[in-house]
Amino acid sequence: MTTIHDTAYEFRVALPEDSGAIKGLDGSFTTSTVFEVAVSEDGFALREVPVDPPLVKVFPEDEGDADGDDDEGEEGDSVTFVAVAGDGGIAGFAAVSYAVWNQRLTIEDIEVAPEHRGRGIGRALMGQAVEFARERGAGHLWLEVTNVNAPAIHAYRRMGFTLCGLDTALYLGTESEGEHALYMSMPCP
Repeated sequence: MTTIHDTAYEFRVALPEDSGAIKGLDGSFTTSTVFEVAVSEDGFALREVPVDPPLVKVFPEDEGDADGDDDEGEEGDSVTFVAVAGDGGIAGFAAVSYAVWNQRLTIEDIEVAPEHRGRGIGRALMGQAVEFARERGAGHLWLEVTNVNAPAIHAYRRMGFTLCGLDTALYLGTESEGEHALYMSMPCP
């Protein structure tokens, strides 16, 4: 058990019985700024701009399996870590997968329940992911985040991630159309 802001948390690998709580976690966010993407012939630039009223983003239901049971294929493996609050509820999770061919640990999804945000739960879950990456010999960690999720982008930067790419077409034809996928990475510490 780890105590953070007077609340005891257990960090562990998700169990099959955690699946419902993981899927039911509120991953929505509210932000008063977004990152505007300006694409040019030679690359792209980001500029943080205010939005008024604040943007409330609720992610659509994901058809993926957030409890870590996804089949990543022969040469990779995946796991989901959970933060369990003292009351037994799931405070957050991080689903990760490792690919042998490029020694990349991908953060597939990371979410912290609104009532547990700002306490270091996301950083602690990322610490679990880093340890998993180290055990596998990963060279780097990688993730994708929408340009409108300024709170997450700032948190990832504080954790050591830097911008490494952009996809302007990833969300076409989805409920997130109009947003851009930003890719961030960091060397495995």
